[in-house]
Amino acid sequence: MSTTRTAQLMEGAGLARRIIEETATKAAEISRFTGTAPCLATVLVGEDPASVTYVRMKRARCAKAGIQSRHIPLPSTTTTVELVDTIAALSRDPGVHGILLQHPCGPHIDERAAFEAISPEKDVDGVTMHSFAAMSFALPGFVSCTPGGIMQLLDAYDVELAGKHAVVVGRSAILGKPVGMLLLAKDATVTYCHSRTTDLPAIVREADIVVAAVGRPRLIRGEDIKPGAVVLDAGYNPGNVGDVDFDAARTRARLITPVPGGVGPMTIAVLLAQTVQAAENQLGLQER
Repeated sequence: MSTTRTAQLMEGAGLARRIIEETATKAAEISRFTGTAPCLATVLVGEDPASVTYVRMKRARCAKAGIQSRHIPLPSTTTTVELVDTIAALSRDPGVHGILLQHPCGPHIDERAAFEAISPEKDVDGVTMHSFAAMSFALPGFVSCTPGGIMQLLDAYDVELAGKHAVVVGRSAILGKPVGMLLLAKDATVTYCHSRTTDLPAIVREADIVVAAVGRPRLIRGEDIKPGAVVLDAGYNPGNVGDVDFDAARTRARLITPVPGGVGPMTIAVLLAQTVQAAENQLGLQER
């Protein structure tokens, strides 16, 4: 009599809570030792409802973790030059330890120029070219938050990466590309897939680890998941739907992240942890 496999859920929510609790303890120690609380500056151009909600949520999480937040709302008419000047000023401000530019900023903004105005020591969202280079060369620095969260989930669930075939579906500068670099640094063999990939299902079927990060609901079919594979769904689409057909994939995978409650909570946890680390570095406490 055959039985149906049911994958174990990789619960990001619980792990994120533990990381934030540890982060709050560190933030309190910094405040007590220096009289200065870690501070994250959030920059938002325009009033896109989703972006406003994300920033509000991040600021609320900061408050719970003992991290100060300084919000800089800018009108939708803000130019690239004005945005770069704003971020450059925050980079020079010793009272700010981390900078988060909420994106997208709008089609009229050169986002890469805006990101590059963030000082590497304050790039707690891991969006600058400096941070990407550090990830690529496995050097110290701040990782992109969602990829960093994915790597912590893999570690928490004791997923062996060395020699495994990891397929990353998506090639964005802050998710697909950096997560591939982080996986490569752990000795995984990495294949990047994207909108021009020929026969995506065939490549997915070969994957020991699948990272879905393309932003298309249920693009990855359950039937294409290799039995026993590990599936990390970083997609979030209307209706609480990820990039993977969860119900079908769960019958074949060994481990799988739910949507929501999987990768998402880890992103904010890493952001807060890196903000506190940035404060430690800038306040000269890393050797303490």
